[in-house]
Amino acid sequence: MALSQLTVFLDDDGVMNDNVQRTLQWQQRASEFFTSVLGGQPTTWSSANDIVSERLLANRANLDHGYIISWIQGMCEFVGVAIPAEEECINLAQRAIVYITQHVNASFPGAIDAIRALYAQGYTLHTASAESSHDLTRHLKSMGVHDCFGRLYGPDLIDTFKESASYYERIFADLGIAPAHALIVDDSPHAIRWATEVGAKTVLVCDTPPPQTQATLHIRSLAELPHYIHQIEDLIEV
Repeated sequence: MALSQLTVFLDDDGVMNDNVQRTLQWQQRASEFFTSVLGGQPTTWSSANDIVSERLLANRANLDHGYIISWIQGMCEFVGVAIPAEEECINLAQRAIVYITQHVNASFPGAIDAIRALYAQGYTLHTASAESSHDLTRHLKSMGVHDCFGRLYGPDLIDTFKESASYYERIFADLGIAPAHALIVDDSPHAIRWATEVGAKTVLVCDTPPPQTQATLHIRSLAELPHYIHQIEDLIEV
């Protein structure tokens, strides 16, 4: 099978980036930015960002201007500072995101080199993440590997949350590829099961795999994928 026929889809959190570290760094940089611009205490801004973001995501707020306005206004209310007008909220959020993204680096060791190696070997790379395409764009640009990817799939591009096999069906249909030619790389056994259900090959990324997994291959980190991906090509050829 030619390399170009195998399309690789990488998850972000847990595969390319350490979400625990990114969240901690994001809160730190967000508190720095908003304290310098709007006043208040850094620890209060950090708590505000955590609480308001979780509330918005729990309510499945759209990741658009409405979300941004609610994010800024909710934090200001929590901290106890004046709430800006909607237009200023959008401006503040855009400035904050630029500042924060420039200072956050949470990629796993070897992840950036692995992405570049896969790209250099001729693989077509896309994302398959629960994050929005806008967030993915910022993360990958910060890592310096944005140019290695094609479509940055998140729920917003296919109007489907990453919570069932339908998510992958929508992605494959959008690209017009057969599931058998897709390789899903994820750290979630649930995602692996959903992708397997629609006929894709899968790689589970985790230190210790569960007793039962439907993954085609298990690796401990993305850094290992360029070495082992040929095993999956051999399986497809058979």
